[in-house]
Amino acid sequence: MAQKFDIRSLNAAQREAVRTLEGPVLILAGAGTGKTRTVTCRIAHMLEKGVDPEGILALTFTNKAAREMAERVAGLVNEEQAKKMTVCTFHSLCVRILRKEIGKLGYKENFSIFTGSDQAGLIKRLIMECGGRKEKLEPNQVIAVYSAARNRGLSYKEIDDSLIAAVAGAYQRELKAQNAVDFDDLLILAERVLRCYPDVHERWQERFSHITVDEFQDTNALQMSLLRQLVGPAHNVCVVGDDDQSIYGWRGAQISNILEFESFFPNPKVIKLEENYRCTRQVLDCANALIRHNLGRRDKTLRTTKQGEFPVRLVSLPGAEEEADFVAEEIEDMHRSKREDWDHFAVLFRANAQSRLLEMALRERHVPYRMVGTRSFFDRREVKDILSYLHVMANPAADLHLLRVLNTPPRGISATTAGLIIDTSREIHESVWNTLRDERLLKDCSDRSRAAIEAFVELIKRYRSRFSEEKGHYSDILQDFLSEIGYEEYISRNCKTDEERLARQAAIHDLQETLREWRPTGEGDRLGDLLASISLDDEKEEEDIESKRGVCLITMHAAKGLEFPHVYIVGVEKGILPHTRAVDEGNLDEERRLLYVGITRAQEQLTLTYCSRRMRYGKEEKCAPSEFLEEIPNGLYDFVDYEEMMATPLTEDECLSFFDSIRAKLDEEDE
Repeated sequence: MAQKFDIRSLNAAQREAVRTLEGPVLILAGAGTGKTRTVTCRIAHMLEKGVDPEGILALTFTNKAAREMAERVAGLVNEEQAKKMTVCTFHSLCVRILRKEIGKLGYKENFSIFTGSDQAGLIKRLIMECGGRKEKLEPNQVIAVYSAARNRGLSYKEIDDSLIAAVAGAYQRELKAQNAVDFDDLLILAERVLRCYPDVHERWQERFSHITVDEFQDTNALQMSLLRQLVGPAHNVCVVGDDDQSIYGWRGAQISNILEFESFFPNPKVIKLEENYRCTRQVLDCANALIRHNLGRRDKTLRTTKQGEFPVRLVSLPGAEEEADFVAEEIEDMHRSKREDWDHFAVLFRANAQSRLLEMALRERHVPYRMVGTRSFFDRREVKDILSYLHVMANPAADLHLLRVLNTPPRGISATTAGLIIDTSREIHESVWNTLRDERLLKDCSDRSRAAIEAFVELIKRYRSRFSEEKGHYSDILQDFLSEIGYEEYISRNCKTDEERLARQAAIHDLQETLREWRPTGEGDRLGDLLASISLDDEKEEEDIESKRGVCLITMHAAKGLEFPHVYIVGVEKGILPHTRAVDEGNLDEERRLLYVGITRAQEQLTLTYCSRRMRYGKEEKCAPSEFLEEIPNGLYDFVDYEEMMATPLTEDECLSFFDSIRAKLDEEDE
C-alpha cells in the first residue's frame, strides 16, 4: 500500500516546489538538496490535486533514473494511478511518438531500431563500398562524427571529411531503405514530425498536460526543441537541474537551456533548493567559494546544518607514486582502525591515465576496488597484449596468452593458419606452444606460414632465455623486445587520433615503469611472481567491474549523482584539472564545475591532492597546483606537506592506532 507523503517533512523551498503546479517552473536543485524527493512528491501532489495521471509526463536521461522515479512515485500514490503516468527517457518517448506518426515522414510504423553493433556492422560494409578499403577509418569514428553533426542540426553533406560524409550519406539512405532508424534519428525525427505537422503537434500537446524534465542542465538543443513542441499553451512544464553541475558540454549539452529558461517559457517561477543534506559545512564552504568564480551562473549558495568532524585537506606530494601510496595507505588504515567499509571510500580523477598507479597501490595492499567510468588500466588492449607476451615468456604453455599474441603485430600467421594450429593442438593433445614446433603441423603449412611460425618460436625462445638468465631490469629486456617486433609502431598505426596514440604509448611506458619499480621478494620464478602481482586472473577479468564491492576508483564525470563518506580528488594540477585541452578550447568554466561536482560528492571527509612531478606520455614532467586551488581561501582547508608529514615522529596515539590496526588485520585474517 502506498505511503502518502507528508509535506511537513519537506523544507520551505521544497514545499513551494511541490505546491507550484501551474505554469512554467524552474527548480534549481543544488547538489545534495533532495531533488529526487522533491520531484516525486511534486508528481504525487499533482495526483492528489486531481491531475489526470495519463496527462503526466516525466522525462529522464537513463532507464535506471526513469525506473527509480516511477518506483518512488508509486510508493506515494495509488498503484493504478502510477501505472497510467508516463515516466521514461527522451528516447523512449520518441519511440512512442514515432510508432504513431512516422508514416508522415515516409517510413512504415513497424520501423526497426539499429543499436550500436548494428550501426558498426553496416558502416563497416559501407566504408568498403565508398572506397575506404585502404583508409584507416573505423566505424565508431564515422558514428561519432555523424552523430555530433546531426545533434548540431547539420546534414551529412556539411561534414568536412569527404569520406566520412560519403559513408554517412550512404548509411542514412541504407537505413531508410531498410525502414530503420538509429538512436539519433529517434530524437531528430520525433522533433521534426512534431514541428512540421500541426495536427501531430496539437495531438501530443493535448496528450500531456503536465511535463517534468529531470537533469535539465544536460539537455541539448534538439531535446529543448522537442520539449517546446510538447508543452501546451498553459506552459505546465517543470524542469529540474543545476547549472553548476553542467559538465557534459563536450557531448552536446547546452547550459544555455537552463541559464536562459525564461526566453523559452514566459515568466517562470524560479525556486532554489539550497539546503544541502549530504555534505558538511567544511566541504560546502570550499564548494561555494570555488563555484562563485563562474560568471553568468544562476546565483545560489548551498548551506547545511551538518557540522563535520574532518577539515578539508589539501595535500602536497612529491610525485604520483607517493600520491597513490598516500591514498591507498590511508584508506587501508581507516578500514583497519575504524572499521570503515571499503565502499565508503572513493578516489576521483580527471584523466584515465591516473588510475594505473592507484590500482597498483591498492593491489599491493590487497584492498578491493571497483572501476567506474573508465576501463581498468589492466584491461587496456596494449597492456593486455604486453602482459600476454610476458605470460608466454614465463610459461609458453599458457595457450590463452599465446593465441592472443600469435599474430600481434601481424607476422604472417593468418587466421586460417591459427585455426589449423588450434585444431592440430587438440588432435595431438599438446599445448599450442608444443604444437608450433611439431612437424605434424608444419608439414601442413605453406612455406610462408612455416617460416613465420619458426621465426615466432625462435623469437620467444630467445627472449625467454633473457628473462630467465639476465639479472637486469625486466623493463630493459621488454623494451628490446617491443622494439624488435615493432609493437609501438603497430599500435600507433591503428590509432584514430594523436590523443589516442599518445595515451596508448603512455600506457606502454607506464607498464614498463611498473616492471622497473618491481623488486622480487625472494628466489624462484621471478617473472611468474611479477605477473602474479600485477595481473588479474581470467575469472576476475570477466566480472562486471561496476558490480564489485570495494573502494571506488571513478572518473569525475562518472561521479555525478553519487556520494561517499570519504572522497579523495587526486591530481588537482594545471594541465589535468583544468585539462589543457579544455583551457585551449575556452571551457574553463566547465572544468571548474567538474571540480565542484567532485567536491560535493563528499559526505564527511574531503582530501585534495597535487604533485610536484608526474609521468605523462612516458616522460616525467614538473607539475603546478591547479589555478582552481587559488580560488579557495586558505582558511577553508588544512594544508599538508607530505614530506614534512613523513619526517614528523608519530605521536603516542598514532602508535597505538597503528598497533590496533595490526591487531585488527590479524583478527581479520584469523576469521
